[in-house]
Amino acid sequence: MKTLSTLLAALLCAAALWWAYDSFQSRYLRTFDDSATLFEGGTLRLPAGLAGPGAIRVVHFWDPACPCNVGNQQHLAELVEHFAPQGVTFHVLRKPGSHGQLPADLDALQPLAELPGSEQLPASPAVAIWDREGRLAYFGPYSAGAVCNSSNSFIEPVLRALLQGRHVDASNALASGCYCPWRS
Repeated sequence: MKTLSTLLAALLCAAALWWAYDSFQSRYLRTFDDSATLFEGGTLRLPAGLAGPGAIRVVHFWDPACPCNVGNQQHLAELVEHFAPQGVTFHVLRKPGSHGQLPADLDALQPLAELPGSEQLPASPAVAIWDREGRLAYFGPYSAGAVCNSSNSFIEPVLRALLQGRHVDASNALASGCYCPWRS
């Protein structure tokens, strides 16, 4: 009888562990899709209150339901910490119809209600950067690949060039990485 109850307890424990593993895997783990995504920024425009000459403006396109955001939020916080003191302003546009709140270390991002042309975005997370003249300098992903950090980021070189007064025109990008569709 003792052997039977031990065997039954072991089987029950194994079934619970399998259920937990399967539940976690189906909810949080996704296969990495290495197909390329084309980011075209030709239709993006700053809202009237931000358009025209001013500071360098960075807009983060954020979908709260996208698991790919987790990989770039620490990097985004580092960008804000490093470049905001140099006069770069940071904004966020949440995917229409979505709900969520950014982590506390990203409170400095100023929310935008709308951004003309954003309805045509192919995927997120993405970023758009306007120079001091109000021209779109960069639109695309933070990086290529499954994760994003300062060692593989496209953003730091663009911001450094703009802060040095150099012209940047990279409003179209083709990259593969962890992205979620923007259009519902």
